Amino acid sequence: MDTEKDTAKGLFPPADFDNTLVIIPAFNEEKTIGDVVRNLKKLGFQHIRVVDNASADATAKRTTETGAEVIFEAKRGYGQACWTGYQDLPEAWSWIFFCDADGSDDLARAPDFLSVSRDYQFILGNRRWSAKGRRSMTLAQNYGNGLAVALIRLGWGFRYFDLGPMRLIRRDALEKIEMRDRDFGWTVEMQIRAVEENLQIYELDVGYFPRKGGRSKISGTISGTVKAGTKILWTIFRFYLRNKMLN
Repeated sequence: MDTEKDTAKGLFPPADFDNTLVIIPAFNEEKTIGDVVRNLKKLGFQHIRVVDNASADATAKRTTETGAEVIFEAKRGYGQACWTGYQDLPEAWSWIFFCDADGSDDLARAPDFLSVSRDYQFILGNRRWSAKGRRSMTLAQNYGNGLAVALIRLGWGFRYFDLGPMRLIRRDALEKIEMRDRDFGWTVEMQIRAVEENLQIYELDVGYFPRKGGRSKISGTISGTVKAGTKILWTIFRFYLRNKMLN
């Protein structure tokens, strides 16, 4: 069942397939990106922007074959690719939906993010709600995400359950929180800043699958895991210190 959060009914125009832009950061995901985009299109998403983050393979070509938009970002970094993806947007796109390029996301639930958007500004996918979802994640992912959300609860008093990549956020809310991180701290910064800005937040229970191809840039290597974990913890600590100084 879905996690319950506080809500303010009817405050925000809901997301739909016309006013939502999907942003997919991608680095060397030629084996999976085509299916990810095609699955999103089958579900009804019309506006899909893939940010090719200096891939050395055919990621851009496979994306172009699907008819989705490709933007190139030479400076590497997960946050950098996400940030580049929502620059220079037409005003018609008032919601941004982020997901991964590796096929691990439960895209069948993506329309449900739109369905609950009438009452929330920020909706996240919670992969850790079920034993099956937790088993699909690596030990490092489970431990790291559990530790990160526990620290957020201690520091800000808000209970998250995951740092999942699938997330829908209202465009003006994203601009309000002023994202700064350009690397692995992107997801946790967004969640901390959402709490600080008193956004209406909801976590939607979703499935999670092993990546469909290629190799993870984070959990696939020890160095990637250590780098990502260190950056996430540093981001939490930095914002905690800033919060204490401001209050």
